[in-house]
Amino acid sequence: MKMSKKTKAVIYILLTIVAIYFLAPFVYMLFTTFKTEAEAIAYPPTLFPEKWNWQNFVDAWNSQPFGTYFMNSVIVTVLTTLGQILSCSLVAYGFARFNFKGKNILFMILLATMMIPWDVTMIPQYMEFNLLGWINTLKPLIVPAFFGSAYYIFLMRQFLMGIPKDYEEAARLDGANAFQIYWKIFMPILKPSLILVGVLNMLTVWNDYLGPLIFLQDRSKYTLALGLASFKGVHDTQIIPMLCITVIMIIPPIIIFIIAQKYIVEGTSGSIK
Repeated sequence: MKMSKKTKAVIYILLTIVAIYFLAPFVYMLFTTFKTEAEAIAYPPTLFPEKWNWQNFVDAWNSQPFGTYFMNSVIVTVLTTLGQILSCSLVAYGFARFNFKGKNILFMILLATMMIPWDVTMIPQYMEFNLLGWINTLKPLIVPAFFGSAYYIFLMRQFLMGIPKDYEEAARLDGANAFQIYWKIFMPILKPSLILVGVLNMLTVWNDYLGPLIFLQDRSKYTLALGLASFKGVHDTQIIPMLCITVIMIIPPIIIFIIAQKYIVEGTSGSIK
C-alpha cells in the first residue's frame, strides 16, 4: 500500500516529536555536565552553560579511582558476555537439534525460571557464594553467566529452529560429530543471534548496580555503576560529577550498539545469510 505525501509528512512529524521527547533529557544532561553546581540547580533552568567547563570531567574522574572501577566493569562485562554466548548457544543447540525424552518438559521448566524474580534467589545465592568464599570478589558476578540464561537460550533456540537440517546432514555425511557441527556449522550461522545476546548482556551487566552492591565490599572491586552511586550522599548529591561519569558510562554501550545494530536486526528477525 502506497502512502500519500501528506500521510508520510504526518508520520515523520510524529516520529520527530517522539524522538525529541526521548532525546531531550539526554541533551539536557549533556549540557549540564559543563555547568557549575550553582547553574545546575538554578531556577528557572537554562540549557546552555555560561562557560564550557571541560575540567568537570577530569575532576569527576579523579575524585575516585574510576580507572579501577572502569577496568572491573570491563572484566565483568567481557567475561559474562563470553560465558553467556558459549553456554547459551550450547544449550540452545541441544534443545533445537536433538530429540530426547522429556525435552519439552525441561524446556518449559527452563522458561519457568524466567518468572522467578532475582530478589527471590538473591539470599540463597549470597549464602552459596559466602560458603565458597567468593564474597568481595568478582566471581559472583562472572561465574553464573557460564551456566546460561533462560531468555538468551530461548532466543537462540528459536533462531536455530528456523535453520534447515540439510546443513547438519551434509556435515554428518562428511564425518563430523555433534560438537563439530555445533562449532563449525551453527556457530557461524548463529553470528547475528550471538551478537544480539552479547549486546543485550553487555547493556545489562554494564549498568548492573544491585549485584555489585550485594557481593562487593572493597572499593577496589567496585564497578562503574557502584562507584557512580557513591556521589549520592545522605544529605547532599554531587550533581555535576554524577552526570559527568554517567555520560562517560553511556559512551561504550552507544558505540557497541551503533557497530552491532545491523546484526541485532538480523538476530531478532532470525534471518540467515
